Amino acid sequence: MIVAGFGCRSGASEESLQAALGAHREAVAALATLTHRQALLAPLASALGLPLILVDPAAVAAVNTPTQSAASLAAHGTGSVAEAVALIAAGPGAQLAASRIISPDGQATCALARGVSS
Repeated sequence: MIVAGFGCRSGASEESLQAALGAHREAVAALATLTHRQALLAPLASALGLPLILVDPAAVAAVNTPTQSAASLAAHGTGSVAEAVALIAAGPGAQLAASRIISPDGQATCALARGVSS
């Protein structure tokens, strides 16, 4: 299962989120984001017919990510919210399938994680 994890600014549009996701060009089974971003991601998840997995912001602070954003580190304690939520949502043993991609307007990021098949 591949999960698309999102980080975004509070004013990110559905177009920004779609652009970040679409840049990966890979099919995903679910979307994931921080709990307080649910309202921003829910329309995209609904439009794509995918489940939306919500991650507690406290959980991402323990996740080491290959990319590092100073803003993400300061706000959430992790280098990339998108990578962290993708890894958490994909489950134990998940691995990053694609590092974060930033939308052209800089409002959203998206990373992909592959869960371990059981």
